[in-house]
Amino acid sequence: MSVLTRDEAQTRARLLDVHHYAIDLDLTRGDETFDSRTAIRFTVRGDEGTADTFVEVKPAQLRSVTLDGQPLDPTALEENRLALKDLAPGEHELRVEAAMRYSRTGEGMHRFTDPADGETYVYTQLFLDDVQRVYAAFDQPDLKAVFDLTVTAPEGWTVLANGVTEDTGDGRWQAATTPLISTYLVAVAAGPWHSVRTEHRGLPFGIHCRRSLAPHLDTDADELFEVTRACFDRYHEKFDEPYPFDSYDQAFVPEFNAGAMENPGLVTFRDEFVFRSAVTDTQRQTRAMVIAHEMAHMWFGDLVTLRWWDDIWLNESFAEYMGYQTTAEATRFTDTWTDFGVTRKPWGYDADQRPSTHPVAPEDVQDTASALLNFDGISYAKGASALRQLVAWLGEKDFLAGINIHFERHRFANASLADFIDSLAAATDRDVHAWADAWLRTTGVDTLVPSVTGDNGSRALTVRRTGERPHRIAVGLYDQSPGDEGRLTPRERLDIDVPQAEPRPIGKLPALVVLNDGDLSYAKIRFDADSFRTLRESLSGLPDPLTRAVVWNALRDAVRDGELPAATYLDIARAHLPHETDLALVDGVLAFVSGQVADRYVTAEQRPAALSTLAELCRDLIRRTEDGDHPGLRLIAVRHRIATAAHPDTIAAWLADGTVPGGPELDPELRWRILTRLAVLGATDEAAIAAELADDPSATGQEGAARCRAALPDAEAKARAWEAMFASDDLSNYLFTATAQGFWQPEQADLVRDYVPRYYPEAVALAARRGPAMADAAGRWAFPAHAVDADTLRLGRECLADADPIPALRRKLTDQLDDLARALRVRETGTA
Repeated sequence: MSVLTRDEAQTRARLLDVHHYAIDLDLTRGDETFDSRTAIRFTVRGDEGTADTFVEVKPAQLRSVTLDGQPLDPTALEENRLALKDLAPGEHELRVEAAMRYSRTGEGMHRFTDPADGETYVYTQLFLDDVQRVYAAFDQPDLKAVFDLTVTAPEGWTVLANGVTEDTGDGRWQAATTPLISTYLVAVAAGPWHSVRTEHRGLPFGIHCRRSLAPHLDTDADELFEVTRACFDRYHEKFDEPYPFDSYDQAFVPEFNAGAMENPGLVTFRDEFVFRSAVTDTQRQTRAMVIAHEMAHMWFGDLVTLRWWDDIWLNESFAEYMGYQTTAEATRFTDTWTDFGVTRKPWGYDADQRPSTHPVAPEDVQDTASALLNFDGISYAKGASALRQLVAWLGEKDFLAGINIHFERHRFANASLADFIDSLAAATDRDVHAWADAWLRTTGVDTLVPSVTGDNGSRALTVRRTGERPHRIAVGLYDQSPGDEGRLTPRERLDIDVPQAEPRPIGKLPALVVLNDGDLSYAKIRFDADSFRTLRESLSGLPDPLTRAVVWNALRDAVRDGELPAATYLDIARAHLPHETDLALVDGVLAFVSGQVADRYVTAEQRPAALSTLAELCRDLIRRTEDGDHPGLRLIAVRHRIATAAHPDTIAAWLADGTVPGGPELDPELRWRILTRLAVLGATDEAAIAAELADDPSATGQEGAARCRAALPDAEAKARAWEAMFASDDLSNYLFTATAQGFWQPEQADLVRDYVPRYYPEAVALAARRGPAMADAAGRWAFPAHAVDADTLRLGRECLADADPIPALRRKLTDQLDDLARALRVRETGTA
């Protein structure tokens, strides 16, 4: 398919004013296609001569096209473009009728039949250029228009859309007319939804899910509405512009590729956020943050929309920052920035050190295919970190004043980075343009290193910087607590601008110096020798979880950079994690130890010892939580104990008994976790998997069974899983992912060795057939990450050089191969 270039978009934007879309969708035409009728009213600018342009559509069958009542030849469609030639200045109407394909990849109009009850649901995900899979459009974000939508749906279905919908009879639904919005923000979700509704500030609010999840949604409905109302009210305290749409629906939809999508008035979420098994409070906090994130988009992204995709960071960085900040301010989840520091920020750091790194605000996004690649840890985590640093430097009052100027200037229109910076500059005397050049137009991660000099009693601190960005940071000075060597007492927190004009006096030598204490900047930090000795003994004695997050991140970075032996990191985790109380920190450190240290950074010979250490750590956490006072901590420890079990006996007994001794009882999620690990260890079989699926025939159960079957250490099972992934296109996005997650296991390296060279050409072919979403899944989940060796790296580099993978897969492979090369360096330098 042709991709839209920035030059083409700019040319079309100069030529056209698009006024109105009337979209009529018929969802009663069978399981494979739906009918789409679109009428577009637009004006060609100018007063002399004629002009040519094009409209985009990706139909199964293009039935008819008329322009100003005159038929056009449907066979003139070239890939996804239909030329409109010799357009005279003035108003025009284009009508397009087509049959469109349903998707099973989470793109366009996704169709899902629930295995639990046989009910079918459809929903749109039109981000970037998937609009064309649903209706004909001048598909670029700066050609905003008003939309009227009608839908014909099967009996018993409810249709949700951007505005309030009305059942007009005979299966017909009419959505309220939208204000001006971009094409990619149009949304439809249809099916026999279970809905819970309320009102707030005179607006209808609703939450919706599949009927089979109804009991679980009802259990959490009060919490979901409480978070929604609290964030809604807090944004109205921050923003002068009122909420710009006529309703606020949140639909939890199946097989959703992203976390959520900010469709105006109809936010779609992955329905894993409807919890059907026990979860930790950190998982509830994450859900609350995503609610706040998507609601922020109603202003930043929907009311004011990027002009071109190079400014996607304006959407995502702002919403990421506001999501964490507003959740902390408005809800019971007050420690969101700790979770950000330990889970999101490393995502940004890792992405920013790969060859595929790019500025937060890149200048070279030439087309839509390139734009899709920038939805990564830089646009989200680094961008949000940059905004957090901006607020620290600018002050929240001036920052919000600038934001409100931006909304007032560009409401229901489009804006660029230059517009955003101009709005901020109008609210402050500081040089925001210089800040933007340093933070938003550059790549890479700065490193900050402390140096303490002088005699005891008159020490001075200098912060050395590798990099070019200015930083406003807090520096924490800590002393050992008298009478308690394991605890650290904060002496002072210094505010320092880097680069410094001169060393900062700090008095006597502290036991520990923590740069970027409070995590307000974006930089790797290191420790002086005295501070590192203190951390090895007293890390868990730091009183603030956010400080501990900064320290754990620094240790993680040092392992990845080959400066700290992985074995030393394991020792520190073994010593201090059993005393940790913050759930996000425990989960984040355990995930790094198991997923990176044990699976990639230590050799195959060293791995059993690493898993043994990890198992001991988890057992300590389980013993510590026997009193029942820390159910979330216990649940995290149980999950990781299952995932890293080297022998089946203990977890098989848990499965047989239906409970972990002392709790928790095994819910479906834990049962599938255990069965997956037993499959890896060769301690279960197809009969047991089938029996478990019979007890849990849900969509999640189907995914669990696919994961278990692919994990069986059996040549025939591996062959079936591989064929399902790469020889057939029958698997949905979620079932493909589950199969891929089960397939590669470090314990089974010899069994799957011959599949490693097959991966590259077959992933390239799959991506070409099935498109960007499946390319992303193939690159993320089906990559042989366990195979940390030179041959895997060589084959991957040859694939990039010779096989011409589509851009989405090329980016994923580039990143995976860089991570693989890093793992090899960690091993080869002897730091494992």
